[in-house]
Amino acid sequence: MADYDYSVLLTQLGAEHHNRSPKSAAVHEEACRHLIDGGSHGIRLIEPFPPRITEATGGWMVDEDGHRILDLWQGHMANILGHNPQVVTTALSRAFAGGFGTQSGLVDALQAELAALVCRLTSSERIRFTTSGSLSTMYAVLMARSFTGRSTVMKAGGGWHGAQPMLLKGVAYREDGVGFEGVDSKGLPSALTDRIVVTSYNDPQRLVDDFNRGGDDMACLILEPMLGAGGTIAATTEYLRLARDLCTKHGALLILDEMITGFRFHAGGLGALHGVAPDLAIYGKALGGGMPVAAVAGRAEIMAEAGRATGPRVAFSGGTYSAHPSSMLAAKVFLEHLAGHESEIYPKLGTLGEAMRTGCEAAFAEAGILARCTGAVDEIDCGSSMVTVHFPHDQRVSLDTPEAVFDPDRCDIELREKVFGLALLVEDVHLILAHGAASTAHTDEDVAFLTDACRRAAARIARQR
Repeated sequence: MADYDYSVLLTQLGAEHHNRSPKSAAVHEEACRHLIDGGSHGIRLIEPFPPRITEATGGWMVDEDGHRILDLWQGHMANILGHNPQVVTTALSRAFAGGFGTQSGLVDALQAELAALVCRLTSSERIRFTTSGSLSTMYAVLMARSFTGRSTVMKAGGGWHGAQPMLLKGVAYREDGVGFEGVDSKGLPSALTDRIVVTSYNDPQRLVDDFNRGGDDMACLILEPMLGAGGTIAATTEYLRLARDLCTKHGALLILDEMITGFRFHAGGLGALHGVAPDLAIYGKALGGGMPVAAVAGRAEIMAEAGRATGPRVAFSGGTYSAHPSSMLAAKVFLEHLAGHESEIYPKLGTLGEAMRTGCEAAFAEAGILARCTGAVDEIDCGSSMVTVHFPHDQRVSLDTPEAVFDPDRCDIELREKVFGLALLVEDVHLILAHGAASTAHTDEDVAFLTDACRRAAARIARQR
């Protein structure tokens, strides 16, 4: 394994970024006077400072310094149609002009209409809306524990299910022999984290063993059909179907976290394309059409744990801004558009995603650097718009588990998570942690722009090795 020192290159890239983006740098410096680290979401605060955005339309955005930047981050992969799609903004503009859309604290017909639409598209029996993935996974775990009368929650190492205390374990990889077994935040009581079992993603035998050890107290297993923060790795059909069978056998609930994957591969959940029906599912990101909408959906008897007829046993209130009028409108218009144009949207996304993955790999290969992209779903007939660029030390490294892509003995983590993004940003391409996705607003010309940017970044990296 080659051990490269990127310190000089990072210093050069940081200086170039500062010199070409002085206005963003100044805004960031001022922001740090009042905001922790200069912002309110850690992952967006790329170092040494993020571009401060003044406009975002389609596949591109403009920063304070007037740079037009190709954006592959696309709102944490929420913007399937690109930034501010006209189908949504037109509906919102009309609603606001007509005196509807800001917070009311009341109920309206829209959330009922949206609920019926989501249930139809996802084969769910009941649904309740909230505003974030963190809240959704928290409520889902609470309902699973209440419904089963059990305490233990199982998740896969590398899986991120939001910043909520019942699942903040096994997210980050640690090189001290702990792997994905560590707790990911200070301030968590051990009474919570001790009840979280971390299994291995795409490891059927480990999953069987973990259920055999603790299945009698297992309330639920929560899984992403494709890991997001864990490396954009698709679950195998075998693994997902085994998870379904083991949950049924042991009386646990299967929760599919489809925050990223829901409505990203077709107008529904990715689990359905594998032939796997969860007991509960989490939706968000694309669900909202650019507005803050998330939801828990699933079997009626489980969702009833939050209903009046049962007590309620689970305090699933959703929050002040749950079912916010403009969010419900945006989500309904957006999902109707996705469902009505499914045969056009998803093949285009799949073609763009494949071209992005191929282009990135080829650009680095020209410079003699091995790059391989995850994000494809090879086992089922669906294209994928997702991409994460990895830099394995050897062609033989299999990128099918988070243990592989986060192990520094197998992949160049610093190149992926520190160097690559900054090297692209000075070329006017934006992604975070080498992670992004295509939208329908992107074009073949945008893919060529990305490939050329990767080519220039790769040449610069190769010169420093």
